[in-house]
This record gives sequence, C-alpha cells and structure tokens, in this order.
Amino acid sequence: MDIIASDSPSLEGLTSMLEGYDCPAILVSVDYQILAINQYYREEFGEVLLQAKPRCFEVSHGYNVPCDVAGEDCPLAATLDSGRKERVLHIHQTPRGKEHVDVEMVPIHDSQGKLLFFVELLRAVAIASAETGSKTLVGSSKPFNLMLEKVTRVSQSDASVLLLGESGSGKELVAHAIHQGSDRAKNSLVTLECAGLTDSLFESELFGHVKGAYTGAYSNRTGLVELANGGTLFLDEIGDVPLSMQVKLLRLIETGSFRPVGSSSAKHTSFRLICATHKNLAQMVKDGVFRQDLYYRINVFPIYVPSLRERRDDLALLISTLLKRISPRKEYHLTDSAFHVLKQYDFPGNIRELSNILNRATILTDTNVIERSTIEECLIIDQELNQQIAAQPTECVNVNDTKREWVDLKTAEYLYLSDLLSFYNHDKVKVAEVAGISLRSLYRKLQ
Repeated sequence: MDIIASDSPSLEGLTSMLEGYDCPAILVSVDYQILAINQYYREEFGEVLLQAKPRCFEVSHGYNVPCDVAGEDCPLAATLDSGRKERVLHIHQTPRGKEHVDVEMVPIHDSQGKLLFFVELLRAVAIASAETGSKTLVGSSKPFNLMLEKVTRVSQSDASVLLLGESGSGKELVAHAIHQGSDRAKNSLVTLECAGLTDSLFESELFGHVKGAYTGAYSNRTGLVELANGGTLFLDEIGDVPLSMQVKLLRLIETGSFRPVGSSSAKHTSFRLICATHKNLAQMVKDGVFRQDLYYRINVFPIYVPSLRERRDDLALLISTLLKRISPRKEYHLTDSAFHVLKQYDFPGNIRELSNILNRATILTDTNVIERSTIEECLIIDQELNQQIAAQPTECVNVNDTKREWVDLKTAEYLYLSDLLSFYNHDKVKVAEVAGISLRSLYRKLQ
C-alpha cells in the first residue's frame, strides 16, 4: 500500500518512520538522493555519509548513472512509470562484496497525490550468491536473476512449484533454495527421484508399507510423504511417474491423505510440493500419458531454470565456485586460453557436465594451473569413450555352471539377480544386500 504523507512532512518525521520497518530501509528523493537510513541499514550495509548527498545508484551499484540507464531494471523508474509500489531483484555492492538484494520501492505522496519521496526496502537474498561462495545458488547473469526473482517471491508462499529445464541445469538446487527460503525450512526437504520406478516401488517409496504387505516387507516402513510432513516434498522427474499412479498422487495433493501399502487406515500429511522435469508435460497431456488434472495441480507456479548455454556470463563465476567445492584446500586456476575453450563449448550436460570436466582437470593437471590442453583432453574423454563403446562387440558372461547360452551383460545381470531371488526365496532385501546394491536399484534392474 502506498504511503500518504501530510502536505509538509518533516524530514525528521520521515526518518523516524524508517525505524518502523523490520528490514534495511532508506528514504530517497525523486532525484535519487538518499536522505535518510534506518538502523537496520547501518547494520547490514554500513553507514552512508548523507552530507555528501549520495544517490542510491552510486551507493548500491557504484554507477554514475541511474540503473535503467546502465542497462538494469530500476525500481525507482518503475515506480515513477506505474505510480505504485514496485519490486526488483538487484545485485548490490555491500561490505561483504556483491550480494543479491530484493528491493521494494514504496512511493510517498501528499494528500493531493503529489509524489514527494520514496522508501526503499532492501532484503538480502540469503539463498544465492553473486560472487564465489558456499550459497546454494550462484550467478549474476540476467537469466539467472530473472529465475532468482521468481524463486524469492514464491519461497514466501506455500504454492506448488514446477521447475522446468534441461537435465543438469540445477533444478534440484533450486528446489533446495525454495525450501530454505520458506517458513518450512526448519523441517525436512524430502526428495523422490521418480525416473525408473515401477508402480509398486513408487507407491511403496511414496506412501510406505506395513509389515507383510508383500514378500520381503518384514517391517513397517515410513513413506516419504509422511517424512515430509511440515516440510517440503520434491518429486524430481515428475514426468516419469507411471500413469496408473498419477491418480493416487493427485488424491494425495488434493486431500493430504494417503494409505500405506497393505494398510486399511488412512493417514494425513501437510507438505509443500515442488516438482521438476525436463520433459514437455503439456505435450504429454495431449498425448494422453500425463493426467491433465494432475498437470494443473502441480503447475501452480512454474519456474524455468536456464541452461548453462543461456547464462554464459556466469561461466567464470561457476568455474571459480565449482573449483573451490571440488578442492577446498588446493586453489586451482584456469588459463585464459583454457577458459576460452570452455566458453566456446555448448555443455549439453549443463552445470553437472561442467563440474565433471573440472573434476577431471584437477586430476589430470600436475600443478594448480589448468592449461588449455588439459581442458581439451577432458572434453574428448567422453567422445572417445562413446566411440569405443559403439565399436566394441557386446561383452558376454557365463551366468552359471549350466550350459546356458552366452548373453549380453544386462541379461546376465538380470539372470544373476533372478538366480539369487530363487536361492533366497524371493527375499529382495537379502538379495540387494548380497548383490551390494540398493533395494531401489534391484527393482530397477529386475524390470
């Protein structure tokens, strides 16, 4: 709501008004001059020498022209155009370096409607970093900032979020950031990877099961929806949920009730839902492989997560951040020519692929300087491996001592696991333990 001031408000009165806000706040004139700051601003961003008549864009960005003239969105200019409160995500210069700040500009009018001042409210975005750091999300490019602005807004609500974007672009990190910025952050974020799950395994993972529900269910198991109670449930690759299970998922979302496998008693849960996919769900609805009602339930607030190709301006920052995460003790650097090679690369695997490349580079280099030749060697590793696999005849294994035919590796693995199942009377928990794999992997390999 816009503020209506008296016809001749005193500067002292307006300055006192700033102390009523629970966040950093400044009073700005219509010509960008900072007239007053509150105590929260001093604590967060430092003192401002008001006698020098500083302007907001000089203090916040180090510019000598307004933000919109410098090529950025300007909340003051936006408020002048609309005549009402506006909100913009900015990268501000702070005593700690560059930081993402959510800026809200509130106009102050007199009783006749004349614009007198602006109150600028600044809230630091703790889930992201504009410089190399340990925050969940890192970036400063325009596509990244557009995404982050939506993340910041939706985090404060309980709306269901659908994250769209290519594999490896960081959708899971965005889900974690939304959870961390929400009121549910003190509770758990529970993740279910939906890809490759059969109907029965999906239902058991999501809803849990009771003892004796099926062979191998030797005890009760709490489902993920129950573990997510009070927190956030993240369904990754929602497009891979079996069609037969989509109606049960829909009922869960609509009512908050579910029934563990093998149980006759319903349970209730309350969670914030975040889904992610790299697939075109709208087209899947048209093709009849994804329920339309479920699509509209999960697509309350869609956020597009840009690919690495779309945010090349963040490449240097991402490389620096990833290298620090890969090697916290030893500091690595790329030569200019090595960086140029990466800048020309398309990264079909996005940030996940970039992380793999840098991991290889730190292993292959003999110093802390990563040369162009090292990066080029890292880039061709996958190409050579794929060519070798394509050219190599299918490997074979003799499954057991019987005169079974030689088969390819996948079939051999399947038959091996089948033999184990027969030997252990279809005790899947025991078979997974003997085979050295997870129960989920066992189900997937037996498909």
